[in-house]
Amino acid sequence: MVTKRDIENRDDIESFIIAFYEKVKKDNTIGIIFTDIVQMNWEHHIPLITDFWETIILDNPVYKNNAMEVHFKLNKLFPLHKKHFNAWLELFNTTIDEMFTGDKTELAKKRALSIAMVMEHKINNDQISIKE
Repeated sequence: MVTKRDIENRDDIESFIIAFYEKVKKDNTIGIIFTDIVQMNWEHHIPLITDFWETIILDNPVYKNNAMEVHFKLNKLFPLHKKHFNAWLELFNTTIDEMFTGDKTELAKKRALSIAMVMEHKINNDQISIKE
């Protein structure tokens, strides 16, 4: 049996992100968003999303973009609903639990839940104008 440890550094986050997106790509609910709708450039996206999670898990402010704006634009191409956020969150939690355990891991799951709830609420309930 492999002993899991807590998230400690950027490399841990990056390894998690890579494993997570491998599951996302195959998922029946949200995979299409990343493979067909956005046609994600993974070489660009992985470091960027690693920056995002490093900022909110390790309190190292390396992410400088606006994650909400990206998702508002995506929502115009492919309407996002609660089921999409739930699928994302389930894959996030499953993947992180397979790889890590500890305080930072729990913080990541709490932040992921908060992010999913806020994004879903804002996208589906707020009338916000985003510059094209």
